[in-house]
Amino acid sequence: MNEANARIRTSRLTRTNWASCLAACFPLVLTGCAAVQVHLGMKIYLAKTPIASIEAAQAKAAGIGPGEKSSLIVTVTQPDGKVLQTEGAGHGKILWKDLQVTATVVTVNQKGVLSLPRDPRISDGKTGHITVTVPSHPDIHAAELDVPLRYNYNFSASFSGSSGSSGMNGADGTDGMSGSPGSMDPNNPSPGGDGTNGGDGSNGSDGGPGGDAPPVQILVALRSGSHPLLQMSVTAVGHRRLYLVDPQGGSLTVKADGGQGGSGGRGGRGGRGGSGGSGTPNGNSGRDGSDGRSGSDGPSGRGGSITVTYDPQAKPYLTAIHLSNQGGPKPTFNQAPVAPLW
Repeated sequence: MNEANARIRTSRLTRTNWASCLAACFPLVLTGCAAVQVHLGMKIYLAKTPIASIEAAQAKAAGIGPGEKSSLIVTVTQPDGKVLQTEGAGHGKILWKDLQVTATVVTVNQKGVLSLPRDPRISDGKTGHITVTVPSHPDIHAAELDVPLRYNYNFSASFSGSSGSSGMNGADGTDGMSGSPGSMDPNNPSPGGDGTNGGDGSNGSDGGPGGDAPPVQILVALRSGSHPLLQMSVTAVGHRRLYLVDPQGGSLTVKADGGQGGSGGRGGRGGRGGSGGSGTPNGNSGRDGSDGRSGSDGPSGRGGSITVTYDPQAKPYLTAIHLSNQGGPKPTFNQAPVAPLW
């Protein structure tokens, strides 16, 4: 009997240990623990994998614009023709840490994501380039990839006012107390006590006003040529942002909307009146308290003025500029010579 009990305890202990092990490993799998993923067949080590060649490509359309991101996929072909891809956008088994990526103009992070600085002056007139090697296979020829720079993106600059703060909710009223019980004895009757009134809920406070947007100045120059581009400078509150926009498919949206007013606080709920006590007769129930008034929404802020000064050569491409300054004056457009911005 003792031996049977020991076997049962051992079996339960084994199941418990397995459950504990799985519980410990599962978070490691989710967080990308390489050793666990390799052990489970979800990932591989390139050092232990025969390789014939490697290639690199962008996950989506080729090219990248200032301030944009793009995922990179590296494909490995084995001697038997089997193809493997990187984790991340490639949804494959190759670990990015097994690759070495060097880049010019663009940058690549440890997860194979390309990015380009927001300032177009850094990349203007250049081409991004990426070189991928496998340190564990120095005999394999590196993968080379040119990354063209594109400017037909929908860029945006927002200087809108901040939203107002929300009003505080009112406090709920307290419930009334029940009346004391009387007597229902026919030989010695007495009335039940009246319940007390519920307390009134307090009012919610009003929402705060939305912030005003600052004045915005926009300069537009044209870089002429077989494929014209717009150089644009957007200045507000002492900050200047530069953009290079391809009017054939690209645009710049500038917002200087007034901030939205904060929502009013909810009025407090009135307390429930106390019930009358039982007796002969029963006591009267107390009155329910009144609900508090909800606060009013705060007013929206004022939109900032927007002034666009454009070079005469840029006039045919002004449709690439989209403006929004709700709560402010109508944007102003001035035509005047604008020298190249960089």
